Amino acid sequence: MSFTQAFTDHHRHCDETFARAEDAAQQGDWTRARADFDAFAKAMAAHFGSEEETLFPAFEERTGMRQGPTQVMRMEHQQMRQLLGEMTAALDAKDADGFAGAAETLLVLMQQHNMKEEHMLYPMCDRALGDDGALLEKTRAELARA
Repeated sequence: MSFTQAFTDHHRHCDETFARAEDAAQQGDWTRARADFDAFAKAMAAHFGSEEETLFPAFEERTGMRQGPTQVMRMEHQQMRQLLGEMTAALDAKDADGFAGAAETLLVLMQQHNMKEEHMLYPMCDRALGDDGALLEKTRAELARA
């Protein structure tokens, strides 16, 4: 397994959980929407945490690139965290339109973000860190927490 495969698989897991939450909210099933959204938010927190605390620092240390793609990904993570907060507030208020609006924005941002990671950053990580099996296992364990 590679970093690309591990993190891409986790993207798919997040996408599926997100879709379930979005579907439940559209149907007005707020109990299911909350449960699915909470699972999605937990998965996203694990994903961001593994990247920001483990993968990105190791990549930056190995390559010396600290102002490049990892910096952009961290900024996009912050944007996504803000949208997750908006979605939480909409769920609390049982505001289907507010939830859908934030979800639509988040979906577009996630799609663009994931493409950059899957086609550029993760392959760069594989090239720079692919010989570090312990690091790969650590990131896989972190992702499995979600």
